[in-house]
Amino acid sequence: MTINPVLPIWSLAVFGAVLAAFAGWQYLAGIRRPGAWHWLARLAMVLVLVVIALRPTIPGNHRPPSAMGDLDVYFVVDTTSSMAAEDWSDETLPDTDENGAPQPPTRLDGAKADITGIADRLAGARYALVTFDAVTVQRMPLTTDATALRSATEAMTQEVTTYSRGSSIDEPVEYLTTLLTKAEEQEPGRNRIVFYLGDGEQTSGSQPESFESIAPLIGGGGVLGYGTEAGGTMREFSGYEDGSVRYIQDYSTGEPAVSRLDPGALETIASQLGVKAEIRTPGASLDDVLDGLAVGGVTVQDEVDIRRTDELYWVFALAFGVLLLTEIPAIVAALGELRRTKGSQT
Repeated sequence: MTINPVLPIWSLAVFGAVLAAFAGWQYLAGIRRPGAWHWLARLAMVLVLVVIALRPTIPGNHRPPSAMGDLDVYFVVDTTSSMAAEDWSDETLPDTDENGAPQPPTRLDGAKADITGIADRLAGARYALVTFDAVTVQRMPLTTDATALRSATEAMTQEVTTYSRGSSIDEPVEYLTTLLTKAEEQEPGRNRIVFYLGDGEQTSGSQPESFESIAPLIGGGGVLGYGTEAGGTMREFSGYEDGSVRYIQDYSTGEPAVSRLDPGALETIASQLGVKAEIRTPGASLDDVLDGLAVGGVTVQDEVDIRRTDELYWVFALAFGVLLLTEIPAIVAALGELRRTKGSQT
């Protein structure tokens, strides 16, 4: 058992000693008077109150020893509607949903598989997950917990279709520059790499901003492309799964809109970042993507108690409540005495 006091122990000791001394003195001074036993109950209440303030607990949920290398990996994932294009023919993934409706794998499914694969190969690194569509959001801060990364990755969805404003492949530039600059200020000298995962399609109508501001802040990474130049139709997404499958429409033709991979745009991003670009295909090896990358020196962290569970103060709080009930007769007697005093004065 351990304690987790709400105040410094010395202050609880002084507080408890003063109140206990007062209750003890009152009991001894009136030991022959009726009701003196109430001061013994009050002394017990003081002691119980001190125990409650110490918050006795049973330690639990230890974090096991972990290893952390000298590498931080930032996954930057395009979640615009174009990443929902169905031109990712991965035979390892189901092409129907749980209700049996047609639902071929999408580009985003390919990106998810690669994130998991890269994390498995770079065990011991720290990982962060950033997604972008209309805005850029850090979905998961740096952590060595590959299980948390897997969960966050699986939870990724395309943007809600009605909120789509077109694809802007440069959307994460400003956010990433700020994020990596702060990381360098807080932990200078660590090796940081960025994997940009997208299809390179720019439909917002503006000229993409350069990624060159990020290049000095990283030591490698890669630009990974998904989809085909022939293109694929894109699913709509309302924000929740209702079992239906609808496709984004091209209102100029009345037919489902088609999204196409832009390898040239991805090559440009890679050149600006100073890394390689690779157009990914289902089941392709990650060897070329990870060529030359290593986690670096590994530091082993001992087991630590990450939180305390099974707090026992409530047991003593119940005891305090029972002792408090002994005050009821004294309160009733005091009220009766007060009424009699007022009655005699009138």
